[in-house]
Amino acid sequence: MANSAFHHICIQTNRYKQSLDFYTKLLGFTLAREHPNFHGRAYNSWLQLGDFYIELQTGKGNDVLSEPSKEVQGMVHFCLWVENIEEIVTELKEKGVKFKRKNGKEIYDVEGGRLSKVYAPEGTLIELRENKGI
Repeated sequence: MANSAFHHICIQTNRYKQSLDFYTKLLGFTLAREHPNFHGRAYNSWLQLGDFYIELQTGKGNDVLSEPSKEVQGMVHFCLWVENIEEIVTELKEKGVKFKRKNGKEIYDVEGGRLSKVYAPEGTLIELRENKGI
């Protein structure tokens, strides 16, 4: 796949407004495009953070989407690099964001870097990582 690049992930939600606010107001994404009434969906929107996009969409028609589960295959989480994890975690805690804690802590060390994991309103697990290495 020469000349390829990562473009986007797609997230479906029953909580469109809450998810949109979470990604834009709390994580700094911008709403690049919003399509109401898109092919049977109430919304299909594009959120942008640098060169990374999230396609955020509702289910089709009156479908109620299943809740996420760690017992299914597929993407487990996605990761965003952050410059100051302490500052971000403090801001998110103040806004009532739900964290996945490890040993009771929101921030923990993993292989030479500090990270935290938060849940978006639709249940997507997002890792916030302070170092860019692998």
